[in-house]
Parts: sequence; C-alpha cells; structure tokens
Amino acid sequence: MAFRGFMSDKLPSIDTTDTVPDRSIRQWLRDNRIDEIEAVIPDMTGIARGKLIPAHKYSEEIGMRLPEAIFLQTVTGEYPEDQSAVDPADKDIFLKPDLDSFRLVPWTQEPTALVIHDCFYADGSPVEMAPRYVLQKVVDAYREHGWEPVVAPELEFYLIKPNPDADYPLEPPVGRSGRAESGRQSFSIDAVNEFDPLFEDLYDYCEGLDISLETLNHEAGAAQMEVNLLHGDPVAIADQAFLFKRTVRETALRHKMYASFMAKPMEKEPGSAMHIHQSVVSTDTKENVFSDANGEASSLFYAHIGGLQRFLPASLSLLAPNVNSYRRLIRYHAAPINVQWGLDNRTVGLRVPDSGRESRRVENRVPGADANPYLAIAASLACGLLGMQQKLDPSAPVTASAYDMPYELPRSLEQSLQALENSDDLKEMLGTRFVQAWNAVKESEYDTFLQVISSWEREHLLLNV
Repeated sequence: MAFRGFMSDKLPSIDTTDTVPDRSIRQWLRDNRIDEIEAVIPDMTGIARGKLIPAHKYSEEIGMRLPEAIFLQTVTGEYPEDQSAVDPADKDIFLKPDLDSFRLVPWTQEPTALVIHDCFYADGSPVEMAPRYVLQKVVDAYREHGWEPVVAPELEFYLIKPNPDADYPLEPPVGRSGRAESGRQSFSIDAVNEFDPLFEDLYDYCEGLDISLETLNHEAGAAQMEVNLLHGDPVAIADQAFLFKRTVRETALRHKMYASFMAKPMEKEPGSAMHIHQSVVSTDTKENVFSDANGEASSLFYAHIGGLQRFLPASLSLLAPNVNSYRRLIRYHAAPINVQWGLDNRTVGLRVPDSGRESRRVENRVPGADANPYLAIAASLACGLLGMQQKLDPSAPVTASAYDMPYELPRSLEQSLQALENSDDLKEMLGTRFVQAWNAVKESEYDTFLQVISSWEREHLLLNV
C-alpha cells in the first residue's frame, strides 16, 4: 500500500480526468497536514522532473503543465540540435496524477507527499516520449495476447567517499570502524554492518515510500551493494526502482557519503548492473506461460529467449545509455559481452536461474544500474515479446564460460544508437517518436562527451605522438 505509515486506509479510486480532484484527496491532505506535494515525472535519464506545489493548491494544479521539450533535456541539462520530435512551438503537455503512486516523502522536515504523473497532450492523447508511457505501451502489448509480464530488478550501487572534485578518482567511504575497505568483500555481513546506520534509515525510508525490498548484500566491489526488489507489475516495479535510486542517494548524503548508480564508477572495481528477472503469466489463469502443463519449459519460454537474443543488441542504448556504460561490458569483469543463454550460468547475458514450474524466468544480466528503469524494463520485455510473437528459436544453451566467446553487443553508445535506428520492429514496439527523441538526446550527449579530453590522452599522447 502506497500510504504505509501515513494513513491506515487506501485512497479511494478517483477519476483523474476531472479538472478538480475528488474532495477526499483534499480532505486527506488536510487530515495528514501535508504542506507540500512533489509532482514528478521521470525524464529520459530517469531524473525526477516536475514541480513543488503547496498542498492547499493541488486541486487547482491537477492539470499541471510542463513544456514538451522536457523530454529532450540531456543529462548535462542541454538540448539537442535535432528537436524534430517535439512541436516547434514548444507547447505544454498536461500532467495527470497516478493516484496509486501517492507516497510520503519520509526525509522532509515538513509533511510532504509525492505523486508520479503521466503526460498527455491537450487532446487527451499520451505523450509517446514519456518513459513511463513507453513501458505502459509494452505492457499493454502483452495484454493484447492475454499475458501479464512480471519483473524483479536487482540494483547494484556504490557507496563513495564525498568527492566534490570531478577530476579526482573515487574512493570507498569510511565505515563504523573508522576505516575504508581495502579489499573486496563479496557477501560479507560484517562489511554491510560497517554502514548499519545508513541502511537502517534506508529501510525506514523505503517502507514509507512503499518500496518492497527483498534482500540486501555486499557485492564484489569495495563498498558496492546490491538490493533486490520484490517481483510484480512492471510499471509499479519501475516506479519503485525510480524512487529507490533517489532514496539511496538522499540517505547516503544524510550520512555524509555519496551513492552512485554509475555503471563503472571506479577503474579497478566491478561495474554496477540492474539485472532484470522476467516472466509472463496468463491473464486468465495467472499461471506462468513459460512452463507447460507438465511443468517443463514451454515453447513460449524458448521464444522469449530467442527474442532477447535477436533484439537485445539493437536495444542496448536503453540498457546501457551512457558513454560510461560500455566500460562495464567487458570480458571477465562479471558483466556479459554477448547474448548467449544458459542454465544457472552467470557468464552469459541471459541466465535462467534454477527454478520450478511457477517461478521459471529469465534473468537479463545486460542492463546497467545507470539505465532508466522504465526504459530498461520496457526494452527487455519488448525484446522477449517480439520473440514470442515471431516464434523465434534460441541458440543452444552455453554450459561453459561465455566470456570466452565473441562479443555480440555493440561496443559503444554510437553503435547502439545506430542499431536501434535500424530496427523497425523495436521502433514500432517502443514508438517511433520516442526512438526519434531518444536518439536525439543520446547523440547530443555523445557529441558533448567527445569534446572532453581525458587524463589518459594527456598521460599517453601528450609527449609521445
């Protein structure tokens, strides 16, 4: 329930097409003494954009507006030269709240609520560029076949010593012992306990935000952690992942640390992933369609894997959206370099965990923690659905190390964007206008990156070439 620790009963179902919300919302805001509302949308990067609204004015702002070009803003805050995906007049879009997403913001001094919004044009049509809509569209495509996708992401991140100088290498933070980690501590309980005060607050914050955490463990990197979210509806889970990343960063700052979801923040440490476990159930029977009546893997299961193998390379920019993302996808560094699949094999891009009839699933190990969760989940599910629709066959499963096999994924953001542009199937599934906007944003970011001269270039080229 989204109002856990905030109120005892669910908010009544309300028709959000009305220009004025139901009185129960206003009454609820008054009863809980809410001073302010964070009205947010996730942008292309996964950053929360929106407005802060006094609670007593929220009824007037139910038709809140933002400029359409918000979805063309790059991670640097700039805008691409190619703005053909938006109206040349830079018109407004209208935001409508998803009332099921109302949550308490637990770290604010004054009582504050948060609500995630969907985006529409004046005629009521959805904004195709909005990442949340892209995921909703893919989920609806499953439902047209009588299927419901189910996902569970695993998010890795680093705790980092505060570092205001972007040119200075990152270091692990100091824990309760007064010392920073000097070696890798995979699955060490004591290493996690070094940051107990931080994680106690994190769990409290997540409970207030209705983020359902399953497990927490120390990963291979120095002060690298992993949190698993419970499985569920893709849009609801993406909302949780979106809020979780913000919550971890906020919690870390309150404990005088940074938390980073960069794919590869430190040169000699492993990268951070967002592994996505995905399965599909029947809308009617609620049974896992990846298993047949005898409990064996079904033809739909193999077709889903076949679709992931066929289309993941073309969707990679959505799973590895930044220039830094490709530093993670290298051989022998606990990250996949291809789209091979295998049973309980962590060297492949597509791992099938040891599981029974009801829990049979695919773990997509390609996405990075830096990906927008809405878009990474949408892309991963879209690839699997295309395979199910086209009845694709997968390759033979790999039983040895897939790291010894050739690269099958694009090696750079530039290559990934071109592969997406050339995939008519993915463009239709995700939305042509969205792909147009996405490529414009990412091409602009890539061009900006190419203007930066790195320390490696100064070190090895300055006096030697």
